[in-house]
Amino acid sequence: MKVLLALSAGVLLAGCVTAPKALQGEFSAIEPGQSARDGRLGDRVRWGGRIVEVAPQATRTCFEIVGVRLGSNGRPLARDQSSGRFLACRAGFYDPEVFLPGREITITGQVDGHEDRKVGDYDYRYPRLAADVVFLWPERRDVDVIVERSPFYW
Repeated sequence: MKVLLALSAGVLLAGCVTAPKALQGEFSAIEPGQSARDGRLGDRVRWGGRIVEVAPQATRTCFEIVGVRLGSNGRPLARDQSSGRFLACRAGFYDPEVFLPGREITITGQVDGHEDRKVGDYDYRYPRLAADVVFLWPERRDVDVIVERSPFYW
């Protein structure tokens, strides 16, 4: 009986940390910065981070993203470290008023090229993804925890 309880608790906890179905699969472990340096094409990746800019075009929408390491569920970790910037384009219209700068996003796709752009005055080489999935995460909300001490504690 104890084994059954432990096993079911483990399964329930594992279910809490799995990625959404759209973000599951086999992906290369390469990060955006490494891809830009190596110039490798064709890697299937799952990258995420925070949106810098969304640029709708005639038939597709392109995203500029500051890459951040992902947690086990595929969501960008809340850290002030970058794994490199990247671009991702997907067919269709994604509204820039929904996909606002700073929002967390995870994208799966294949590295199909690189683009040289400027970040300020710095020349930066971006890996570019042909995106299969664009997943916008719900906003994180800060919660204030108020602890009231009982007047009868002492």
